[in-house]
Amino acid sequence: MGVVTVGELKTSISGKRSFRPSSTIRNAATEWPISDVSSDVTIEIGASSFALHKFPLVSRSGRIRRLLIEAKDATISRMNLSLIPGGPEAFELAAKFCYGINIEITLSNVAMLRCAAHFLEMTEEFVQKNLEARTEAYLKDTVLPNISNSISVLHQCECLSPVSEEINLVNRLINAIANNACKEQLASGLLKLDHNFPMKTMPNIEPETPSDWWGKSLSVLNLEFFQRVLTAVKSKGLKQDMISKILINYTHNSLQGLVIRDPHIVRGSLLDMELQKKQRVIVEAMVSLLPTQSRRSSVPMAFLSSLLKTAIASSASTSCRSDLERRIGLQLDQAILEDILIPANSYGNNHGTMYDTESILRIFSIFLNLDDDDDEDNRMRDESEMAYDFDSPGSPKQSSILKVSKLLDTYLAEIALDTNLLPSKFIALAELLPDHARIISDGLYRSVDIFLKVHPNIKDSERYRLCKTIDCQKLSQEACSHAAQNERLPVQMAVQVLYFEQIRLRNAMNGGHNQIFFGTINSQFPQRSSSGAGSGAISPRDNYASVRRENRELKLEVARMRMRLTDLEKDHVSMKQELVRSHPANKIFKSFTKKLSKQLNSLFRINNLKPIGSKPNAESRFLFQRRRRHSIS
Repeated sequence: MGVVTVGELKTSISGKRSFRPSSTIRNAATEWPISDVSSDVTIEIGASSFALHKFPLVSRSGRIRRLLIEAKDATISRMNLSLIPGGPEAFELAAKFCYGINIEITLSNVAMLRCAAHFLEMTEEFVQKNLEARTEAYLKDTVLPNISNSISVLHQCECLSPVSEEINLVNRLINAIANNACKEQLASGLLKLDHNFPMKTMPNIEPETPSDWWGKSLSVLNLEFFQRVLTAVKSKGLKQDMISKILINYTHNSLQGLVIRDPHIVRGSLLDMELQKKQRVIVEAMVSLLPTQSRRSSVPMAFLSSLLKTAIASSASTSCRSDLERRIGLQLDQAILEDILIPANSYGNNHGTMYDTESILRIFSIFLNLDDDDDEDNRMRDESEMAYDFDSPGSPKQSSILKVSKLLDTYLAEIALDTNLLPSKFIALAELLPDHARIISDGLYRSVDIFLKVHPNIKDSERYRLCKTIDCQKLSQEACSHAAQNERLPVQMAVQVLYFEQIRLRNAMNGGHNQIFFGTINSQFPQRSSSGAGSGAISPRDNYASVRRENRELKLEVARMRMRLTDLEKDHVSMKQELVRSHPANKIFKSFTKKLSKQLNSLFRINNLKPIGSKPNAESRFLFQRRRRHSIS
């Protein structure tokens, strides 16, 4: 069939004006009938007008027939049909059909012609195979059985409302898309099952979507139609991973055109606010369409993170942000640093922070407060997984917590470079994880050191509280060496680091390698007696004797350390006298040494030891001599 083009008004041989085809129509196989009969009715549609004849129109259009009958003036020559869906283009095709021209129905005009046929009442009541029947046949044969064709026609219906809704065309197309999508999913699953049945050991790798995948075609729909389509496919049982792919593709295409690339556009301007509004509407709609929240959700972490970043930037609703934060918290162990580096919406605040730490604090809190009994996926766990002790190292929960602790330490090191970050917010994040979440505290120590370096003027109380989050027993030897010489740390922590390092060295010399270093860790993760070499082999009496022996060794070590510190104090006094004699004005060093002495004495008072400079008592000398004889033997 030839391509239908717009007709034009021509002057006939008699000088009267009638509707004639354009040059392309005349060259086609089917032409408008050339007639010298002048037109007796003019149809006005907007700014366009068509000079036609009443007889071919009333023979097929019930609406035009009724308007002519109801007209008081029998010689009416002008009619206004501006409300026809599809406008002048749709009416021209319908008029040609009335004149007997075989028009071509395509995907791009079938919705328009179907709505125009309904508006003009071109039904079987007036003539067989009228325009309404012709368009219905094309919909049933070509459009509805195919997903991509249905999406294309549905896209055409966006500008045909409300007629397209009145004739139920939109709902029919949406239901056809949902039904065909589920049929395709079922057929694909059966085919995959048939191919993979002999190879049960093959890994379950999700195949890549083809380039002509129908889900990509949904990006042409407006937001309202897309929501209705996705709701329909979800209700029909489409898999969640497929729904996630559709959402990701639509969101990417929808938000891509809303990114401001012009640097001259002022933030807060009318254009910027309009773009933010569009972003907010899209993000809130996408969040409402996400699959059910679950720790095993098919929605990728990167997509959730990008949604949250856009939601914060566009000032989305609190419920929208809370939903995204909970979804991210449920699968936080799958995140990487880029996923949680969420820029803060600091519009109008020149001294705002770079990153939104409050959202991250809530996300980590959600992860730590997860209740496994409320997770519906836990009901599907097999017996081997149920045998895990969720408070022991190596269990699924503990391994996730260790991943999250490394992620948090990396995040802290990144945000520590922000000069506008308040110490209270940094401390809140550093104190968030429980003690058993970290096996090694080197990452946290590095983050704290960076923060102290970038924020040298914080209060002493905040400095002390920040350093208190570091467990010195979990520092590696390199970290201990660095901390002992770190001038940014409080003196109390430096002494504590030296103390535990000394104990570690003593244990290494005595053959009890890393006993104290890993003692607290092992005590926090008790193993079941049935899971290997358990702690049940040690009787309570032996355990009590071991504790008493440890106490005696610690007392001996403290006495030895006190004597060493006494010697160091003497050397310190002599050096101070030399420096004072050579530099009388060195008051800074004098005040520092005085402060150091006070802190050391307070430390000894806390441990029920005598101040520095006092002579060791008889018990200490006896323990030291006994220790020395034991070392010589």
